[in-house]
Amino acid sequence: MGNTDTKLHFRKAVIQLTTKTQPVEAADEAFWDQFWADTSTSVQDVFALVPAAEIRAVREESPSNLATLCYKAVERLVQGADSGCPSDKQRQIVLNCTRLLTRILPYIFEDADWRGFFWSTVPGAGRAGCLDEDGDEDDGRPLAQSLLLAVADLLFCPDFTIQSHKKSGPDSAEDLRFIDSCEYIWEAGVGFAQSPPLDYIHDLNRTELLKLLLTCFSEAMYLPPADSKTLNPWVAFFCSTENRHALPLFTSLLNVVCAYDPAGYGIPYNHLLFYDYREQLVEQAVQILIVTLEHEARSAASAVLQALDPSASPPAAEEQEPAGPENLFVNYLSRIHREEDLSFILKGLARLLNNPLVQTYLPRSSKKIQFHQELLIVFWKFCDFNKKFLFFVLKSSDVLDMLVPILFYLNEARADQSRVGLMHIAVFILLLLSGERNFGVRLNKPYTLRVPMDIPVFTGTHADLLVVIFHKIITAGHQRLQPLFDCLLTIIVNISPYLKSLSMVAANKLLHLLEAFCTPWFLFSSPQHHHLVFFLLEVFNNIIQYQFDGNCNLVYAIIRKRTVFHQLANLPSDMASIQKALQRKKKMSGISRTNSTETESMEGFRPAAPAEPGTLKATLEATPGIDKITEKSQVSVDGVTVPHRDSQQTNADASAIAGASDTESNSERDQEVSHAESEAARSRLSSVSSSSAWSANPDWVVSWKVKLPLQTIMRLLQVLVPQVEKICIDKGLTDESEILKFLQHGTLVGLLPVPHPILIRKYQANAGTAMWFRTYMWGVIYLRNLDPPIWYDTDIRLFEIQRT
Repeated sequence: MGNTDTKLHFRKAVIQLTTKTQPVEAADEAFWDQFWADTSTSVQDVFALVPAAEIRAVREESPSNLATLCYKAVERLVQGADSGCPSDKQRQIVLNCTRLLTRILPYIFEDADWRGFFWSTVPGAGRAGCLDEDGDEDDGRPLAQSLLLAVADLLFCPDFTIQSHKKSGPDSAEDLRFIDSCEYIWEAGVGFAQSPPLDYIHDLNRTELLKLLLTCFSEAMYLPPADSKTLNPWVAFFCSTENRHALPLFTSLLNVVCAYDPAGYGIPYNHLLFYDYREQLVEQAVQILIVTLEHEARSAASAVLQALDPSASPPAAEEQEPAGPENLFVNYLSRIHREEDLSFILKGLARLLNNPLVQTYLPRSSKKIQFHQELLIVFWKFCDFNKKFLFFVLKSSDVLDMLVPILFYLNEARADQSRVGLMHIAVFILLLLSGERNFGVRLNKPYTLRVPMDIPVFTGTHADLLVVIFHKIITAGHQRLQPLFDCLLTIIVNISPYLKSLSMVAANKLLHLLEAFCTPWFLFSSPQHHHLVFFLLEVFNNIIQYQFDGNCNLVYAIIRKRTVFHQLANLPSDMASIQKALQRKKKMSGISRTNSTETESMEGFRPAAPAEPGTLKATLEATPGIDKITEKSQVSVDGVTVPHRDSQQTNADASAIAGASDTESNSERDQEVSHAESEAARSRLSSVSSSSAWSANPDWVVSWKVKLPLQTIMRLLQVLVPQVEKICIDKGLTDESEILKFLQHGTLVGLLPVPHPILIRKYQANAGTAMWFRTYMWGVIYLRNLDPPIWYDTDIRLFEIQRT
């Protein structure tokens, strides 16, 4: 009954605010206290009792009342931070103000005229609204800064968000201004050894304050992509030296995330019996981390100054990169170097990312986390900002603990259009890792896990798993993944010089991709499609030149599919042939996309499912082309990577192609790979806008055909095909194991062209990828915060929300 009365009083206060035509004085404490002093409303209640239409009505019709409400709520938070919230009533006031501001802030941000409100100074809005020895400095502080500093203080408030080290009592409240928050880090881990006792009330209070913090940072969502290249002033100030809690808060967030174990004590179905308050905190903590770890050339100081005075342009000196990251969160992250700290972070992230892959005998008996996209962004940022962490990840086979869940998510999401962003972040991570030699080397470790994935059963290495899943994405993913194909093949190119032994399954998948990409109507239907062929030929050349001895499966697959290479070398380039090939494409445009390989024996029983109708998804910025996000490096003989002067694609020459005109087609076994699968893949891949002005012509075809790097493969076929045919005839062989044994012990030393230098395409950040990451990150945060729906139905400008 009491709770109903409380809601009624709160609702009456909201109605009074919306119906008052005259401004209410800030000094009218009785009126303003109705919103936080006499109520005990949950965050869900606040969202239900303060409708969006009424917030907008107050904003338009009584702007001074909305301004006063925000100012008074911030003032109460500042008072709570100054007093240390010694009583339950003060803590309740702080929570009520936190919930109310979380509800109101998005409607402040969506209106361009209001956006600067929190960065203006309000008369008398110093800390607690009164002057003390620091009063001169604080009195002129913008509301945004007062709010952020108060929230930071409250996150280290004894008996509210942290365990007090003092004995409890009425006179023992600790002064937050003098508290050393480094002694109160929330969880053991990086830079902190003691693990404080769990207190679910503290976790709940922290979660609410972090939710408000995230809402403050979300101003970025209300700026269109063109305007959002500037640094977020809320993040810039919060992560600056002005925030004395920056280090302990960064460490607390990091440790809470990396120490979290959803399995708890491992009791089956424990997540159904007990509510896990820590999970809510971990979700908010990881979201705060990904938003605050934002580093650009513009300094934090200039971002805050720009917010205070939008008309001021950044000085010329600001155009240069500062000596070190001014964002303290980025700064602290980049300086983590102790092996035990790096191990703690890697193991924590790997444990959480592997959580959905855990199989138990009892169905649904273990908790499955839902924040894997945020974890992937955190992992990305750690690898990007801290090179010691990246090298630590690649130093041992622990990198495979990250690889397997990433491949699992890629395979699972490939048919779901609402998870295109997840596909991109996972591929970007693998592209970043593949730029390092150690990644390719680690992939040679045998793959013995049996994760429930709908992929063919194979015996091989982690490299085989990667190839098989990439093949599945290209041939059985949805249409919007086509921009990723260059990235997927670049990853395979980067790792190919280090792959000691591909399985027969993986080798056949690579040859099948080449067969699909080499079809004339596919090559002629887009100005970019031939790049896919160049990537695959580079893979084959790398393996033949650098790892021939252990790759008899791939050599055998190349021999079996030799007609594909001969047809590619003899690709017609006259206009009549081009027109004929494109006509064939039109006839086949309605071909079925069913994939015949679904009849193969599969590892798991969970096929990749499309999104449920009506699923919400956030739009994404276009990703830059592979040439824009990678930089070529050449690996020297001693393994050192040096920048590569951009030359034409590898060392093909016309003589190799001229000598490859004796097209052979005498192998019946070439028909074994399903034509239905090949045609379905090609049909799916070829949907490039036919309405565009571009069309293939003989000069264009010749311009790239003469550069095809076929010399090494043609020489291999020239040497080995007669030998294999002779053995088959002499011994009457029909069993491929004998041929594989012959190839295994064969050699091409002295017969192949001089090995070409290894080219690695390393990921290179640019403005386009930074913009993509920002829209993706905020899209994830929007969709993961629907209870309460903080930003739902507000005028988001950074992206659009659509239903599948």
